[in-house]
Amino acid sequence: MPGARRSSYLIEDPGRSSSATRRGPSIFAPGAPGGRFEVALWHRERLDPDFAEEQILWSRGYRHVAGIDEVGRGCLAGPVTAAAVILPPNWKPRGLRDSKMLKPEDRARLDVEIRARAVAWSIAFVGPELIDRINILQATLLASTLAAARLPIRPDALLLDAVSLPEIRIHQRVLVSADRLCASVAAASVIAKVARDRLMVEMDARYPGYDLARNKGYAAPEHRAGLAALGLTPIHRLSFAPCRNREQMGLWDDAPADAVDADELGAQADEAGRHEVEQPVD
Repeated sequence: MPGARRSSYLIEDPGRSSSATRRGPSIFAPGAPGGRFEVALWHRERLDPDFAEEQILWSRGYRHVAGIDEVGRGCLAGPVTAAAVILPPNWKPRGLRDSKMLKPEDRARLDVEIRARAVAWSIAFVGPELIDRINILQATLLASTLAAARLPIRPDALLLDAVSLPEIRIHQRVLVSADRLCASVAAASVIAKVARDRLMVEMDARYPGYDLARNKGYAAPEHRAGLAALGLTPIHRLSFAPCRNREQMGLWDDAPADAVDADELGAQADEAGRHEVEQPVD
């Protein structure tokens, strides 16, 4: 996306002090690489997201406020995935948090509840070939833009985590760590991660030997060992350092790097989500 860039108007937390530059403690985060996530001191008390930011926008007349978040940005394989969610005012499922802080079974439950109760939701994938062509930042912005554009209800405003979307001409509020502060962004992080994790389990069956079902494409030791022993698959990101200058060793078909087209991936995830929503929610 030409001209896409990091936001120049990040909105800092009003309670942040100069001590926020110090490293904070880490917490158990099952979905994060390494299993832990650093918590900055300035938002340590706000691990459970709420509707404070949404309320500000609702009070200003923005009726449909969509939270947007992405997953898979640091992976060596698979697409970067973004989701957009518009939640009903002041409804959030029990136990909602940033997806990295949740166990897989909790994410699965929340994913079903969010899809069933949200005013609107959408998911978008941008695959490895395009990531290599335009770089991971631009691919992340593209996935987020597509997720916003695919919402069946047009949002009046967006809540985003650390970046703005210059090609979308509606009001945007950019926050640091929005996925731990805003309920709608946390909801987006959950359904994006569940959709991408489901895809990577399917890719593990297609390309065994890299432990993709467990590491989801991150640079875990088993994944690196698979790269050393088997070479690249069509879903690896050739521009990322551990994959760069490696060769595909002929074990896999010469499919394009986007082994499954990004739109097809989105259709698969949406269809799987619809089947899950049909199940009763506790």
